[in-house]
Amino acid sequence: MKFPMNALFAAKRAFHLLAATGALALAGCVPHEPKADLTIINGAEPQSIDPATISGQPDGRVAGALFEGLTRLDPKTAIPEPGLAERWEISPDGRTYVFHLRSNLVWSTGEPITAADVIWSWRRVVDPFTASEYAGQMFFLRNAEDIATGKIKDLTKLGIHALDAHTLRVDLVAPATFFLDLCAFRTLAILPRQTIEKHGDQWLMARPLPTSGAYTLDFWRIRDKIRVRKNPRYWDAANTQSEIVDFLPIDSQAAAFNLYETGQADIIWDKGLVPNELLDVLRKRRDVHFFDYLGTEFYRYNVTNPPFADVRVRKALALAVDKKRLVEKITKGGEKIASSLTPPATAHYQPPDGLGHDPVLARKLLAEAGYPGGQGFRVIRYLTTNAKTSVQIAVELQEMWKRELGITIEIEQKEWKVYLAEQSSLNYDLSRSSWVGDYNDANTFLDMFMANNGNNRTGWINPRYDALLNQANQLSDVKRRAEILREAEVLLIRDELPIVPLFFRTGVNFFDPDKIEGIYFNLLDEHPIAPIRRKK
Repeated sequence: MKFPMNALFAAKRAFHLLAATGALALAGCVPHEPKADLTIINGAEPQSIDPATISGQPDGRVAGALFEGLTRLDPKTAIPEPGLAERWEISPDGRTYVFHLRSNLVWSTGEPITAADVIWSWRRVVDPFTASEYAGQMFFLRNAEDIATGKIKDLTKLGIHALDAHTLRVDLVAPATFFLDLCAFRTLAILPRQTIEKHGDQWLMARPLPTSGAYTLDFWRIRDKIRVRKNPRYWDAANTQSEIVDFLPIDSQAAAFNLYETGQADIIWDKGLVPNELLDVLRKRRDVHFFDYLGTEFYRYNVTNPPFADVRVRKALALAVDKKRLVEKITKGGEKIASSLTPPATAHYQPPDGLGHDPVLARKLLAEAGYPGGQGFRVIRYLTTNAKTSVQIAVELQEMWKRELGITIEIEQKEWKVYLAEQSSLNYDLSRSSWVGDYNDANTFLDMFMANNGNNRTGWINPRYDALLNQANQLSDVKRRAEILREAEVLLIRDELPIVPLFFRTGVNFFDPDKIEGIYFNLLDEHPIAPIRRKK
């Protein structure tokens, strides 16, 4: 994505978020509130819970409980299944989908959910004013990319149309085999048009707030909790297991683990919320669950900032990193070092190898770039969250680069919302990053570094890379498509290197299976809230 577009995203999203979260901070001061059926430690305070603008896992877990898409993910397999749409037909060429909405769909406030609501919600995502960093998820629809980038001003040109009040036709530009997965993704969830048009950026403050998912929003108290309540009008309410669920915004390892250990919380979703030094002991416990999923830890370069405009410098820093040391000394969760961005378990794809660990070559490249032994290399800023593990990794990288290359790194710790805003506006030199697959396909990892993708956040633009992604995603031949995607990934992780993969993440959930049921382990680390309940 070009720098001006990143700046536009950041400015607009900052405005939206300040308006929304400033108001939400005052919401829900309810005395004598009932105890929740489930209490979940959810990580950092969400940046937002508007599905069109969210970009983090803590945000998505709450938004996913409130708003649903045409499909939803099976909690056991993370494979898409009917959601608001009860069935669909796909044309032989894979470019046209006809969705049939359930006849009994209503908002939590009682009004019918219709095809017009779906169309409006999807148009809102690609509307440049929304500044959705996930607008790229819609680019498989006809004209979506041109609308999102301002080439087409007419939102009605988007490739989705109502055949009647409960039937939709979606026209794609390519036969995306994972399109049903996209329909289950948060960004494509169906939102209440009338409420958003009436309240604007403060629409999440509306009470009652119309929701399309299994839960309604009781309140969001900043730095306290988000409480959701079962939506009795949800089409599958009979299978929503818990009446009241609290999400606790806690990113302190000590606080999170203490609440869990003392029985004040039932679930911890994230490995990063438990001290790493305890993992060797904790892994023997029945309530600690390790599993593999499609997640990669990496760092980004801001390639618009010298000296990182020089690919030799980017490669030098990458070659100086001992990834094995990171997973053995710091993460300690069975993580595997990453040579590629795309995890090897990704369906129908074998990723290429990137750069390895070679300090001698690293020093040679740095000298060729004009910085022998680090001489003349300015002090650079490494942006990270204030999560303990992320800071520990930053410190280790800082020491490696000083020892091997003679360069000095300053670590900047930011709380979650500020961290995302700084990254989006390219206000950094290097930045800690991670990505969890939105669906089981290499495209979910690779397309975010296309020029017009809001998640790029590097300033890197490579027309060849974009062309390869576009070419691959026009194909239905799985083998040929994988070959082209590999060619693109070579550009990303070996030749151009706007990012450096560090390790593939390991999932760790904390819950007592004797007390809690309905949580399953899958490759997307997706755990819908509706099936989860406390055992009787």
